[in-house]
Amino acid sequence: MYKMTAEEYYRIGNRYRQEGNWQLAINNYVEAIGLDPESPAVAAKEMLDSILNYYCKDIYNP
Repeated sequence: MYKMTAEEYYRIGNRYRQEGNWQLAINNYVEAIGLDPESPAVAAKEMLDSILNYYCKDIYNP
């Protein structure tokens, strides 16, 4: 069974982010971080968390 790498999860997360699907982007970033805590997904997730916290408080924090 093939296991994806942190880099692959990060790239998929970036693709979802560019498409505007922020929840799937975050899910993939979390997977990447779980595999590699030094992944660039850490900064990408923090960025999305910050954006969603600021703009979508009711959606992101029900």
